[in-house]
Order: sequence, then structure tokens, then C-alpha cells
Amino acid sequence: MDLVLVAVIALGAIGLVSSTVLYVCSKKFAVKEDARIGEVAELLPQANCGGCGFAGCAGLADALVKGADAGSIEGLFCPVGGQEVMGKVADLLGMAVVNTEPMVAVVRCNGTCANRPRIAEYSGLRTCAAMHACGAGETACGYGCLGCGDCVAACQFGAISVNPETGIAEVDEDKCTSCGACVKACPRGIIELRKKGPKGRRIYVSCVNRDKGPVAMKACKAACIGCGKCQKECQFDAITVANNVAYIDPAKCRLCRKCEKACPTHAIVSVNFPAPKPATQPAASVGAANVEPVNEGEAKQ
Repeated sequence: MDLVLVAVIALGAIGLVSSTVLYVCSKKFAVKEDARIGEVAELLPQANCGGCGFAGCAGLADALVKGADAGSIEGLFCPVGGQEVMGKVADLLGMAVVNTEPMVAVVRCNGTCANRPRIAEYSGLRTCAAMHACGAGETACGYGCLGCGDCVAACQFGAISVNPETGIAEVDEDKCTSCGACVKACPRGIIELRKKGPKGRRIYVSCVNRDKGPVAMKACKAACIGCGKCQKECQFDAITVANNVAYIDPAKCRLCRKCEKACPTHAIVSVNFPAPKPATQPAASVGAANVEPVNEGEAKQ
């Protein structure tokens, strides 16, 4: 028999046996995917930002389906899709979704060019991570915003930008989805996700400088000096001072703004509050001011 024909028959036989084995294995060890996972994934925004705690929307969809089978999807939330998308997912899975307060990214730094003057010039790789690795950066504050825009590059929604006048990152709360990408990108940890608050109003300490008061003030005029005046003023135990810097707990804060008035360095910032009404004079004084002087002769008449 021709050797070529023998080789062809042998290879054909090996291929036939291998394909049969693979077919049997594929049937025996097949993993069936729940059709609901694909349906849930279609409802999600497919941003794959990681804000939900999973690598992507597919991971969240799988977790939601498994949670529904276990009887609860509490703790699973898509920050990009928000309450609307989670409501649709809950309806699909026949579950109740827990109402979650909207969050927004907050840049806890008020070290503008006026408050935090530059004392050096950095000429290396223009990223926050690289500059932070080299030291304090271009200012004396080793805790504040570096302004290179790592957070800007990380945001997929165009919700954050660096103000060219102040040199500090700013968040557009209308675009922010609270995915947390900017929080992870900041090497100094100055960006925080906080509750958006009623009518978008919130109060926070715009500083993370942990140096002692005199050192912090030397580096930045608007630094928190850890004096504790805000903590003493707060009646709701919403403020704590640790490592020379104050922190306001959004869960306890009642937005009374007394701490803001008590802060000597104006390190506490309030957002979206109405402008204070102009002070008015008492009615008695106003009336007295409008009375014209009477001539003595006219008074006798």
C-alpha cells in the first residue's frame, strides 16, 4: 500500500477520534449561561467603568442574576445608569431595588494659585502620578491637587477638568456619574465620592493636608489647621479631627453651615446654597432715617 495513502488514512482516523472526544466533552462539561444575564447586560449602559465594583457590565449583570436567585440584590448598583436603570433591572429580575442617594465626585483641595504659590518648576513627565512620585510637586503642599489631569484622562464622561486659572481639578456635577474612576486615578486621594445632598447642597472640608497648623498654613492659606473650632461648633457630631485635618460626615451633617462660619481659614466649602439675604435695617431706624429735620421756627408755628 502506498505510504502516502496510509498516512492520510491514519491522520483521518486520528482526526475522527479527536473530534468525537471533543464533542463528547463539550456536551458533558458544557456550562449553560442563564439567558437573563444577557438581558440584564443589555439594560446596563456598557460603560465598563468599574464604578460598580466589577470589571465591567457583564460582571455586574452576572452578579445581579445570582443575587436575584439568592433573594436579594442589595449592595449591587450601577452608578452610571442610576436609579432608572436599576429599576428596569429589578423589574426584569422580579426584585425590589433599594433607593440609593445620588453621589458626586468632590475635589477636596482649595489650593489655588493665590492660596498656594508655586515654589519650584517641574520638568518631568506631566502626570500626577509621576509628579507625586518625585515629591511635593511645584508647591510646598505635598497633599493638594497637582493639576496634571490624571483624573481628567480617567473620566469617560467629560465630567472633570482642570481650571487653568486655579490649577485645580473641577467636577461638573451634571455630567458626573459617580463611577469613581477619578477617585482611583488621583495619587493623593483628594477626590472623594460624597452624597449629592438635598437640592445638590453639600458641605465638606476642602483640604486633606495632615501637617500641623503652622506648616499647613505656610504651604497654603486655605489649609485646614486642625484647630477643632468647627468640631466644637457642630451640634450633630458630624465633624471629627484626626491627623491635623477635619472631616465632615455627610450622613450626620444637617447642613446648618455653622462650621463654615467658624473656620478661620475658610477651608470648609458649601455648594449650591442660596446667596445670603442682605441685612436690613430695623423698621424704627429706617423710619427715623426718613424723617426730615424740622426748622425750629416752623415747629413754633
